[in-house]
Amino acid sequence: MDANQLDVSNPFGMDTDCENCPALCETRTNVVHGYGDVGADFAFVVDAPGPGADASGIPAFHDAGGDRFRRILERCMLCASASPPEAPELSNAYVTSIARCHHPERDPTDEEVGNCEPYLNAELRMINPEILVPVGDRVLSELAVDYTTTDADALSVDEHHATSVRGRGFELAPMRDPAEMTEANADEFVAFFAELMASDYRQTKGRRER
Repeated sequence: MDANQLDVSNPFGMDTDCENCPALCETRTNVVHGYGDVGADFAFVVDAPGPGADASGIPAFHDAGGDRFRRILERCMLCASASPPEAPELSNAYVTSIARCHHPERDPTDEEVGNCEPYLNAELRMINPEILVPVGDRVLSELAVDYTTTDADALSVDEHHATSVRGRGFELAPMRDPAEMTEANADEFVAFFAELMASDYRQTKGRRER
Protein backbone atom coordinates (compact mmCIF):
# COMPACT_ATOMS: atom_id res chain seq x y z
CA MET A 1 0.00 0.00 0.00
CA ASP A 2 1.53 3.29 -1.12
CA ALA A 3 0.70 6.75 0.11
CA ASN A 4 -0.44 9.60 -2.09
CA GLN A 5 0.68 12.68 -0.21
CA LEU A 6 -0.97 14.88 -2.82
CA ASP A 7 -4.21 13.80 -1.16
CA VAL A 8 -4.19 14.40 2.60
CA SER A 9 -7.60 12.77 3.04
CA ASN A 10 -7.34 8.97 3.01
CA PRO A 11 -3.83 9.16 1.51
CA PHE A 12 -3.40 5.38 1.60
CA GLY A 13 -6.44 4.81 -0.60
CA MET A 14 -8.29 2.62 1.89
CA ASP A 15 -11.67 1.12 1.07
CA THR A 16 -14.36 3.81 1.03
CA ASP A 17 -17.13 1.25 0.43
CA CYS A 18 -16.25 -1.00 3.37
CA GLU A 19 -19.08 -3.37 4.36
CA ASN A 20 -17.41 -5.06 7.33
CA CYS A 21 -20.05 -3.65 9.70
CA PRO A 22 -23.46 -4.14 8.02
CA ALA A 23 -25.32 -2.18 10.71
CA LEU A 24 -23.31 0.95 9.88
CA CYS A 25 -23.50 0.86 6.09
CA GLU A 26 -26.88 2.59 6.00
CA THR A 27 -26.23 5.07 8.81
CA ARG A 28 -22.98 6.57 7.52
CA THR A 29 -22.34 9.16 4.84
CA ASN A 30 -18.58 8.52 4.58
CA VAL A 31 -16.11 5.89 5.69
CA VAL A 32 -13.78 8.22 7.60
CA HIS A 33 -10.17 7.15 7.14
CA GLY A 34 -7.07 9.05 8.27
CA TYR A 35 -6.06 12.58 7.29
CA GLY A 36 -2.77 14.45 7.22
CA ASP A 37 0.97 14.12 6.74
CA VAL A 38 2.01 10.53 5.93
CA GLY A 39 5.57 11.32 7.08
CA ALA A 40 4.38 12.54 10.47
CA ASP A 41 6.17 11.97 13.76
CA PHE A 42 2.85 12.46 15.59
CA ALA A 43 -0.25 10.33 15.03
CA PHE A 44 -3.39 11.48 16.83
CA VAL A 45 -5.94 8.70 17.25
CA VAL A 46 -9.52 9.68 18.04
CA ASP A 47 -12.74 7.79 18.69
CA ALA A 48 -15.45 7.03 16.15
CA PRO A 49 -16.55 9.77 13.74
CA GLY A 50 -19.36 12.00 14.92
CA PRO A 51 -21.83 13.71 12.59
CA GLY A 52 -19.33 16.38 11.53
CA ALA A 53 -16.65 13.88 10.57
CA ASP A 54 -19.27 11.72 8.86
CA ALA A 55 -20.33 14.65 6.69
CA SER A 56 -16.82 15.95 5.93
CA GLY A 57 -14.92 12.67 5.69
CA ILE A 58 -12.21 14.17 7.96
CA PRO A 59 -11.78 12.84 11.51
CA ALA A 60 -12.00 15.04 14.62
CA PHE A 61 -11.98 18.60 13.25
CA HIS A 62 -15.71 18.97 12.59
CA ASP A 63 -17.05 17.04 15.56
CA ALA A 64 -17.68 18.18 19.15
CA GLY A 65 -14.45 19.68 20.46
CA GLY A 66 -13.09 20.02 16.94
CA ASP A 67 -12.38 23.75 17.25
CA ARG A 68 -10.40 23.22 20.45
CA PHE A 69 -8.57 20.26 18.88
CA ARG A 70 -7.55 22.44 15.95
CA ARG A 71 -6.41 25.28 18.22
CA ILE A 72 -4.21 22.85 20.16
CA LEU A 73 -2.61 21.62 16.93
CA GLU A 74 -2.11 25.21 15.78
CA ARG A 75 -0.42 26.11 19.07
CA CYS A 76 1.78 23.02 18.69
CA MET A 77 2.75 24.21 15.17
CA LEU A 78 1.18 21.13 13.61
CA CYS A 79 -1.67 22.90 11.80
CA ALA A 80 -1.47 26.07 9.71
CA SER A 81 -3.73 28.70 11.25
CA ALA A 82 -4.39 30.21 7.83
CA SER A 83 -5.71 26.95 6.34
CA PRO A 84 -9.46 26.78 5.69
CA PRO A 85 -11.74 25.06 8.22
CA GLU A 86 -12.87 22.52 5.65
CA ALA A 87 -9.28 21.46 4.89
CA PRO A 88 -6.88 21.88 7.83
CA GLU A 89 -3.28 21.96 6.62
CA LEU A 90 -1.30 19.57 8.82
CA SER A 91 2.47 19.30 9.04
CA ASN A 92 4.17 16.47 10.94
CA ALA A 93 0.76 15.30 12.19
CA TYR A 94 -1.67 12.62 11.09
CA VAL A 95 -5.17 12.18 12.51
CA THR A 96 -7.05 8.89 12.40
CA SER A 97 -9.58 6.93 14.45
CA ILE A 98 -10.27 3.55 16.01
CA ALA A 99 -13.60 3.26 14.16
CA ARG A 100 -14.46 4.56 10.70
CA CYS A 101 -18.24 4.84 10.45
CA HIS A 102 -20.85 6.94 12.26
CA HIS A 103 -24.01 5.73 13.92
CA PRO A 104 -26.31 8.57 15.01
CA GLU A 105 -27.65 6.79 18.10
CA ARG A 106 -24.75 4.90 19.67
CA ASP A 107 -21.01 4.42 20.02
CA PRO A 108 -19.34 1.67 18.00
CA THR A 109 -19.43 -1.82 19.46
CA ASP A 110 -16.24 -3.66 20.39
CA GLU A 111 -16.79 -5.85 17.32
CA GLU A 112 -17.02 -2.80 15.06
CA VAL A 113 -13.84 -1.33 16.52
CA GLY A 114 -12.19 -4.71 15.95
CA ASN A 115 -13.34 -4.71 12.33
CA CYS A 116 -11.61 -1.34 11.83
CA GLU A 117 -8.39 -2.37 13.58
CA PRO A 118 -6.65 -3.54 10.36
CA TYR A 119 -7.12 -0.06 8.88
CA LEU A 120 -5.55 1.60 11.93
CA ASN A 121 -2.70 -0.91 12.10
CA ALA A 122 -1.94 -0.43 8.41
CA GLU A 123 -1.86 3.36 8.76
CA LEU A 124 0.47 3.23 11.76
CA ARG A 125 2.71 0.69 10.08
CA MET A 126 3.01 2.88 6.97
CA ILE A 127 3.51 6.17 8.84
CA ASN A 128 5.72 4.68 11.57
CA PRO A 129 5.23 7.69 13.88
CA GLU A 130 7.38 8.40 16.89
CA ILE A 131 4.51 9.44 19.16
CA LEU A 132 0.95 8.12 19.36
CA VAL A 133 -1.56 10.51 20.89
CA PRO A 134 -4.63 8.59 22.11
CA VAL A 135 -7.47 11.09 22.43
CA GLY A 136 -9.95 10.06 25.12
CA ASP A 137 -10.28 7.11 27.46
CA ARG A 138 -11.62 4.52 25.04
CA VAL A 139 -8.86 5.17 22.54
CA LEU A 140 -6.21 4.97 25.25
CA SER A 141 -7.63 1.62 26.40
CA GLU A 142 -7.70 0.27 22.85
CA LEU A 143 -4.14 1.33 22.02
CA ALA A 144 -2.78 0.17 25.36
CA VAL A 145 -3.55 -3.44 24.48
CA ASP A 146 -1.35 -3.54 21.38
CA TYR A 147 1.06 -0.67 21.84
CA THR A 148 2.11 -0.64 25.51
CA THR A 149 3.37 -3.09 28.09
CA THR A 150 1.03 -1.53 30.67
CA ASP A 151 -2.25 -3.12 31.70
CA ALA A 152 -4.99 -1.13 29.97
CA ASP A 153 -6.94 -1.03 33.24
CA ALA A 154 -4.04 0.84 34.85
CA LEU A 155 -4.24 3.69 32.35
CA SER A 156 -6.72 6.54 32.41
CA VAL A 157 -6.72 9.71 30.37
CA ASP A 158 -7.58 11.74 33.49
CA GLU A 159 -4.37 10.60 35.15
CA HIS A 160 -2.10 10.43 32.10
CA HIS A 161 -3.24 13.49 30.10
CA ALA A 162 -0.18 15.40 28.85
CA THR A 163 2.30 12.77 30.07
CA SER A 164 4.45 10.14 28.38
CA VAL A 165 3.59 6.43 28.52
CA ARG A 166 6.25 4.02 27.29
CA GLY A 167 4.98 1.78 24.53
CA ARG A 168 6.07 -1.01 22.24
CA GLY A 169 7.88 0.81 19.46
CA PHE A 170 5.95 4.01 20.12
CA GLU A 171 5.72 6.47 22.96
CA LEU A 172 2.15 7.35 23.91
CA ALA A 173 1.11 10.88 24.90
CA PRO A 174 -2.54 10.67 26.03
CA MET A 175 -4.87 13.63 25.56
CA ARG A 176 -8.27 14.27 27.13
CA ASP A 177 -11.17 14.43 24.70
CA PRO A 178 -11.20 18.06 23.49
CA ALA A 179 -14.99 18.11 23.83
CA GLU A 180 -14.58 17.54 27.57
CA MET A 181 -11.29 19.25 28.42
CA THR A 182 -10.90 22.66 30.00
CA GLU A 183 -8.70 25.45 28.71
CA ALA A 184 -6.29 24.55 31.52
CA ASN A 185 -6.16 20.99 30.13
CA ALA A 186 -5.40 22.40 26.68
CA ASP A 187 -2.63 24.58 28.11
CA GLU A 188 -1.18 21.51 29.88
CA PHE A 189 -1.00 19.56 26.65
CA VAL A 190 0.57 22.43 24.71
CA ALA A 191 3.20 22.92 27.44
CA PHE A 192 3.89 19.18 27.52
CA PHE A 193 4.23 19.13 23.74
CA ALA A 194 6.71 22.02 23.80
CA GLU A 195 8.86 20.07 26.25
CA LEU A 196 8.54 16.98 24.08
CA MET A 197 9.69 18.87 20.99
CA ALA A 198 12.68 20.20 22.91
CA SER A 199 13.69 16.66 23.86
CA ASP A 200 15.29 13.95 21.75
CA TYR A 201 11.97 12.22 21.17
CA ARG A 202 12.97 10.46 17.96
CA GLN A 203 13.86 6.83 18.47
CA THR A 204 16.09 4.63 16.33
CA LYS A 205 13.49 2.60 14.48
CA GLY A 206 14.88 2.47 10.97
CA ARG A 207 12.72 5.38 9.90
CA ARG A 208 12.73 6.40 6.28
CA GLU A 209 14.09 9.83 5.39
CA ARG A 210 11.41 12.48 5.36
